[in-house]
Amino acid sequence: MTEIWGVRDALTDVAGLRVGHAEVPGAGALSGTTVVLAPEGGAVAAVDVRGGGPGTRETDALDPRNLVQRVEAVVLTGGSAFGLDAAGGVMAWLEERGRGVPVAPGRVVPVVPAACVFDLGRGGDWGARPGAATGRAAVEAAEASGEGAPVAAGSVGAGRGAVAGGLKGGVGSASTVLRGAGAGGADVTVAALVVANAAGSVLDPVTGVLYGQYVHGTGGDAPGAPGARAEWIRFPDPAVHAAALRRLEEAREASGPPPLNTTLAVVATDAVLVRAQAHKLAGTAHDGIARAVRPVHLLHDGDTVFALATGAVALPAEDPLALNGVLAAGADVVSRALVKAVLAAESVAGPGGVYPAYRDLYH
Repeated sequence: MTEIWGVRDALTDVAGLRVGHAEVPGAGALSGTTVVLAPEGGAVAAVDVRGGGPGTRETDALDPRNLVQRVEAVVLTGGSAFGLDAAGGVMAWLEERGRGVPVAPGRVVPVVPAACVFDLGRGGDWGARPGAATGRAAVEAAEASGEGAPVAAGSVGAGRGAVAGGLKGGVGSASTVLRGAGAGGADVTVAALVVANAAGSVLDPVTGVLYGQYVHGTGGDAPGAPGARAEWIRFPDPAVHAAALRRLEEAREASGPPPLNTTLAVVATDAVLVRAQAHKLAGTAHDGIARAVRPVHLLHDGDTVFALATGAVALPAEDPLALNGVLAAGADVVSRALVKAVLAAESVAGPGGVYPAYRDLYH
């Protein structure tokens, strides 16, 4: 099976999906919300929670044994459990447009799954966290972005206050196209959006390379990707790496206790999946986090992966193992999106802590 990176190398390479970000305003704020908006009519959805301390909303509705089959949006948010209020703003926006689960003539109840990361106090103000207004702003941004828009990365939306192993974390996105993997030789797209906010390290202390970069070997040019795959792994000069480690340790000491560990992801495909298959995709996508963050999935983690399937491309009915390619690609795009999140993040130094960006330490 031939794979190429998607045109935008982003979640929006899955046709119909849109992404919007919004941040909490104010000098002491460092938090926000990201919304993944499905096409009208929704997408088949599932979730897999591996962390021992998750903050989530409406995840039980995604159990394959339960009633709801499709969702119109997924919310990823900062603010810890307080920030889950952002989903209320998305829910109201959807209801106004008649998008949700029909419950009576002309009436719907939008089911909006959500998960949060811990970023309280990162900007200095513990009470500066997302609410319903932030969620509405993010879903409005998603709607306004248009079909196939680029996805902003780094210190935006739910990644505004994210920290990854002492480094500034953020939002990242990636995609791949499985050539001929669908029925009749159609292409299948698999993509991911990640919020990297990990207590575990994303950085190999021996080389200075981000762990997730080791996953992807070298190759030719990748359309839409940031440079050639052959340039994906760049080993820093040993002196630069040694200096970066010293600066990172100083920043950790200045920032107090290490951050709580939560990495969130939405992995999506245009393949036709039933809910059990979507649940399997969410589960295997966690492998992508485990490749890029060490340690992961501990008791204080909130690691959560949502899966969305828009159902535009059928998989070959004669091949019961056709899903395997989608599962493998899901893990790959999650780890690559996590790396891109860290590479795109911007340094922060303020009353809430000192969080240097990888690109500033290894410039």
